[in-house]
Amino acid sequence: MEAVFEKSDAFVMKTYKRFRVAFEYGKGVYLYSLDGKQYLDFLAGIAVNTLGHSHEVVVQALQEQAEKLIHVSNLYYIKEQAELAQLLVENSCCDKVFFSNSGAEANETAIKIVRKWGNPERFKILSFNNSFHGRTIATLALTGQKKYQKGFEPFPDGFEYVNFNDFSDFKSKVDEKTVAVFVEFVQGEGGINVADREFIKSVYDYCKDNGMLFIADEIQTGIGRTGKLFAYEHYSIEPDIITLAKGIASGFPMGATLAKGDVAGALGFGDHGSTFGGNPLACRVAFGVLGYVLKRGLVEHAALLGDYLLKGLGEIAEEKDDIVRVDGLGLMVGVEFSDRKKAEDIVKKAFEHYILLGKAGEKTVRLEPPLIVEKPHIDKVLEFFRQHI
Repeated sequence: MEAVFEKSDAFVMKTYKRFRVAFEYGKGVYLYSLDGKQYLDFLAGIAVNTLGHSHEVVVQALQEQAEKLIHVSNLYYIKEQAELAQLLVENSCCDKVFFSNSGAEANETAIKIVRKWGNPERFKILSFNNSFHGRTIATLALTGQKKYQKGFEPFPDGFEYVNFNDFSDFKSKVDEKTVAVFVEFVQGEGGINVADREFIKSVYDYCKDNGMLFIADEIQTGIGRTGKLFAYEHYSIEPDIITLAKGIASGFPMGATLAKGDVAGALGFGDHGSTFGGNPLACRVAFGVLGYVLKRGLVEHAALLGDYLLKGLGEIAEEKDDIVRVDGLGLMVGVEFSDRKKAEDIVKKAFEHYILLGKAGEKTVRLEPPLIVEKPHIDKVLEFFRQHI
């Protein structure tokens, strides 16, 4: 593996702090390094590998579609795109879909829809402190975390941040220029912070009463991750726009922006586009993944296994003074520690024990296994926490 490390360090921009491992292949919830070590993957490519690694549905879709058609551009109708759009619409509260290649692009599309739907005098978008919406300039402006924004100023106007789960602060930030609010129902990069149901309902009702759009960033929470197909279903609301990426194609690059009819209609011919977005290959894979998730009960499985994981971690937290909080929905779970170093040490120690975990926020360890995870896998991770905290 040393040759891989050296080549990467020599030729790849140093924008990531990497663990010193390179993987050769994966199967199910496991990854296998070039030197033959087996790792239990409880990060799933940061909530991406919905069906784990090398799942037959993904492999078959890739192989069959690659032999037929990979790319034609959106100058033509695309059968696979139409079929995926129909499946998404029929299983959501929305009416139309725009396809792109990533979460940042999905959110950029949503921002453009909002701007066209509003007007030159009403353009301000609210988001929340500790939110994360992407790495482009516009989505960085939307992201409520200074650490990601530092060094990239100035940002475009029209974005303001609200304290999470604080309705009075939300109301205080709304003015005559405000047109929409972006919400993560579970803040991922911010530390696995779950939105209060009463708070979401209050914000949603306020938007409906005041002609504002409610946008759900479901890039990390979507496609069954939280024990519902979409996290908004936990809150008994219907967003005007939903953004998706990460788990939608279980590792293949794909983004999608869903919108209700009147809102989607804000974009007309030539207003937006994506060269690769919605190509036959990506759509065929996503169609297979979404179909499998729906037909095989993986949404319900994520809810049951998520409860099992949360219960186990909660019991450990009662015995360990270093754990401040355990929170999450479904298989999107965070363990907050008393200090940053403790969280970093746990992630590092897990890696040394061939378990892949991640960090979220400053002091939170993130657990987001593939939706195909089973109880014995969870038991192994729980035993690690018992022994090493």
